[in-house]
Amino acid sequence: MTDHHVGLIVPSSNLTMETELPRMLHAREAVDPEHRFVFHAARARMQQVTPEQLRAMNAQSERAAAELADARPDVVATACLVAIMAQGPGYHCTAEEAITTTLRSEGSQAPVVSSAGALIAGIQALGAKKVAIITPYLKPLTQLVVDYLQDAGIEVLDALSLEIPDNLAVGRLDADDLREHWRKLDMTGADALVLSACVQMPSLAAIQPVEDEAGIPVLSSATATTFRILQELGLPTTVPNAGRLLAG
Repeated sequence: MTDHHVGLIVPSSNLTMETELPRMLHAREAVDPEHRFVFHAARARMQQVTPEQLRAMNAQSERAAAELADARPDVVATACLVAIMAQGPGYHCTAEEAITTTLRSEGSQAPVVSSAGALIAGIQALGAKKVAIITPYLKPLTQLVVDYLQDAGIEVLDALSLEIPDNLAVGRLDADDLREHWRKLDMTGADALVLSACVQMPSLAAIQPVEDEAGIPVLSSATATTFRILQELGLPTTVPNAGRLLAG
């Protein structure tokens, strides 16, 4: 039996990353009990999803990475998608490199994934070229996410903004509401649906039901981050009832 130690860098107001990722990976343990998962989180202050607070939070990532390095994680995931995407196309590469440099300086060899990079990788792994997305953000921040994805070669056909600036309030949303929200999107021509382009907006409970109803792959920032964590650990990307991306 192997314990895999997963380090998480999360906003201080995040409620969801530390619940949805463990739920998925602990569900995986039921079908592959030889691999268990242990989680360690470092926090960076952020309460309101505004450009100013997002920039300030990004500035804390290296301090958080240094703290995680002391736990010697097997992989580190930095988990605030919009904080990275708001800095401009391709910034996830810069963020991942900065965290990697800090980890190495502290003696950790852990690979680094970001929820922003993971969402792109997950969409590409599904072979999707055209998507629709739901975000909890104000419309200007959602547009930055749209621009970021489109710069990566992913066409965003439609986007729904729930316009909730308080990050704690986002974490308290009911995932079941997404089973109705997605119907407001124009899905014509979409290859995949991003049910939550935010690791703070709960969506796990709705991923499989919406995928079954929509008839196309459904993913979220959280399922995509889990996909990349499993890849970096060299494990099959399988999690029960978490959508096609995690169907192996």
